Amino acid sequence: MEHAFWHDRWAKGRIGFHQAEVNEYLKRYWGSLDIPAQAEVLVPLCGKSLDMLWLREQKCSVLGVELSERACRDFYAEQEVLPEEVSNGRFLCLNRDGVALWCGDFFDLERGDVENIQGVFDRAALIALPPVMRERYVQHLCEILPAKAQILLVTLEFEGDQGPPFSVPESEVVELFAGRFQVACLGRTQLTSDRDRGRTEAVYKLVDIRSGA
Repeated sequence: MEHAFWHDRWAKGRIGFHQAEVNEYLKRYWGSLDIPAQAEVLVPLCGKSLDMLWLREQKCSVLGVELSERACRDFYAEQEVLPEEVSNGRFLCLNRDGVALWCGDFFDLERGDVENIQGVFDRAALIALPPVMRERYVQHLCEILPAKAQILLVTLEFEGDQGPPFSVPESEVVELFAGRFQVACLGRTQLTSDRDRGRTEAVYKLVDIRSGA
């Protein structure tokens, strides 16, 4: 999927993937991660998610990475705050009150950018990508995350291969993260809204199994 696809979605307001409330799985299961209360947290492909505000309320320092500058600026505008801005050559970095949004390509993230990350919340990244890009996304995430980082992952399961969002069954989650993370399913919910009928939402806790530092 090309960058233009997502820029067009944001420009036209076609952002049905954006949730108007904090994700219930995040509130219910974030505490199950074995990370410090004031952890540094990565939210990949974050959009303007309110989940980042909730994480900040839990005393986490939040780093969101998002391709769309429109989404990043909307996040702060909707909180009625003006962020600080700086460019590091790869990303336009916006920051205010413990929530930093880096506008650019997730695949340009380097180890040094996330060396202090202890937790990851992925609600809309993995399921936004088609199969080949999912493999690349997970490979890159595993390459840059420091040892012992933990992930709270939310996915969708349904018949068919249409998307985004795409269906990512548990078997694929386990296969994608094999060798780096132990995967445990924490819960499933059968969605009942007209838009989501026939879909199941699942949440996973991923624990780094590497022994190295």
